[in-house]
Amino acid sequence: QVQLVESGGGFVQAGGSLRLSCVASGGTSSKYAMGWFRQAPGKEREFVAAISRGGSMTFYADSVKGRFTISRDNAKNTVYLQMNSLKPEDTAVYYCAAASSNPLPNSGDDYDYWGQGTQVTVSS
Repeated sequence: QVQLVESGGGFVQAGGSLRLSCVASGGTSSKYAMGWFRQAPGKEREFVAAISRGGSMTFYADSVKGRFTISRDNAKNTVYLQMNSLKPEDTAVYYCAAASSNPLPNSGDDYDYWGQGTQVTVSS
């Protein structure tokens, strides 16, 4: 059983930056592809970014491409999401997730473990 804990959320003005972290425990994170999702109030959860087990492959939603960067440090069992040029529409609860089978999944159904989420609020 893998436990995921996110941190780094907060309040930022439009154009600003935040870096989210997700620490995995209870298992070796290098066995899992990792992803970030987000859910805004009244909206469905949406895919943000994913990274393969070794970190060589990444995949992004069109809405964040060029602004967000996903990375991982398997020695620290940690995945990061660097978010730059933030917009008010990026406001959401951000969730970290781990997938054991799919090498680079972009669907929530492919993920086996989820964190509790961290709130990101971007003001205009």
